[in-house]
Amino acid sequence: MTGHPGRVLACVSLCTVLVVGFVASINLAVPKLAASSMHPTASQLLWIVDAYVILFACLVIPAGALGDRIGRKGVLLSGLVIFALGAVVSAVANDVPVMLVGRAVTGIGAACVLPNALAVLIHATEPARRQHAIAIWAAMSGIGGVIGNVGGGAILTAGSWRWLFAAVAPIAAGCAIWVAVGTPRSSRHDRSLDLPAAALLTLATLALLLGITQGPEHGWTSATVIGAFGAAVVLFATWVITELRVRHPLLDPRLFKIPALRAASLGMLIVFFGMFGFFYLNASLMQYGRGFTVLQAGLGVLPMTVPLVAGARYVPSLVRRAGERFVIGLAFLTIGVGIYGLATALHQGYPVYACWLVVVGVGATLSLPTLTAAISAALPRERAGVAGGLQSTTREFGSALGVAVIGTLLTSRFVHHLSQDAPGVVSAGRTPRTVAEALAAAPGRHDAVIAAYTSGAASALRIVAVLVLVVGVLIIAEMTWAARRATGPVAVPTAPEKANAR
Repeated sequence: MTGHPGRVLACVSLCTVLVVGFVASINLAVPKLAASSMHPTASQLLWIVDAYVILFACLVIPAGALGDRIGRKGVLLSGLVIFALGAVVSAVANDVPVMLVGRAVTGIGAACVLPNALAVLIHATEPARRQHAIAIWAAMSGIGGVIGNVGGGAILTAGSWRWLFAAVAPIAAGCAIWVAVGTPRSSRHDRSLDLPAAALLTLATLALLLGITQGPEHGWTSATVIGAFGAAVVLFATWVITELRVRHPLLDPRLFKIPALRAASLGMLIVFFGMFGFFYLNASLMQYGRGFTVLQAGLGVLPMTVPLVAGARYVPSLVRRAGERFVIGLAFLTIGVGIYGLATALHQGYPVYACWLVVVGVGATLSLPTLTAAISAALPRERAGVAGGLQSTTREFGSALGVAVIGTLLTSRFVHHLSQDAPGVVSAGRTPRTVAEALAAAPGRHDAVIAAYTSGAASALRIVAVLVLVVGVLIIAEMTWAARRATGPVAVPTAPEKANAR
């Protein structure tokens, strides 16, 4: 059974836009969620956003391996159905725990969708056109965040935050029908799912992000935060030891002995760290700081898509001519400088802000296809599901980490500026940690509260920009070292493969 490559590309791209866009669209609903009857705290708001992304990040590799084992098309279809069910649960939630359950279920569905969408595409595309198809798919994953902003803004303008979750369920169902009739089946490979390793990775990630998000509220030296970070270290170490000992590891840590793969994976993580951390902050910033409606806030990030739409197809040619390291280095430079520029433009007119959005978009255009191709090339075709899972893990883990870090920075700096610019708000009782809490405590201090929020956002953006630039330099150094050690892809066998070779 075969499918037309162009139609398959369109189908899996739509599935990808749906699950990636949902990461971004929820950010627009944060002000409405903060003011809702659930009354979430600042840390609960972060978890409402990150519950989806964490399960997404930690389960994409198991889901990719499951697709390799029982069929990529079937797992992709199942993922779309699970995604729709989780969205319905969130739509009817009346308290934070039920909302978190719905978000987690939706994240599980998204984890099944993303790696298997790429795997279906790889197997449906001829080798001569595969790199071009992967480049377009990678660009759509980047555009998905912007589409999520625009679509989410339109939905939220029409109704409450519940409408956002209710709207994606029928879209997911439509995607499932298209996948069922329009995509081919591919060969299967008998691979172990290694569920204990998946559980360890998920728990380790939860512990890490718990420490990050609880820091401002409980204090960085509190038992809760130190315990969470300590648990994360132990769980990550246990995960590595477990993977090294099993016969068929889900993600063999020895793969990261390949410097190029290690650098490309870290590069993908930090790109999404910067972009989705910015998306989380920007959605509220435009509504609070600039007075935009939720639809205007969604449309406000459109300038970022211009380079992605216009330039993605030319990136592979640029890589061939200028070299992979040059393109990736330029990408990190433009993303870092662009985010820093956005921090300086918060009090300037929107046209200036839009120009900096274009700069960030240029960086995303250069980085996403290049890093995606680098990771895909490092693993053989029969492990396409795991390759897709690795890419998805680094993307979504970067997104979750970006939201947690920038949200934590924003809360910390907001409270600091609030105590300086609006001391009456802080002294009115419990220290507010969200704009909604601050305005409820002192409704007459609206301008001071918004000024404190904007100042906190600027500080958070500057710190993230510097992090992106510093890590970018380290990645280029790693890639340079890798290029000096080898002239081509290096295959790192697992322990059983080494034994068989002997």
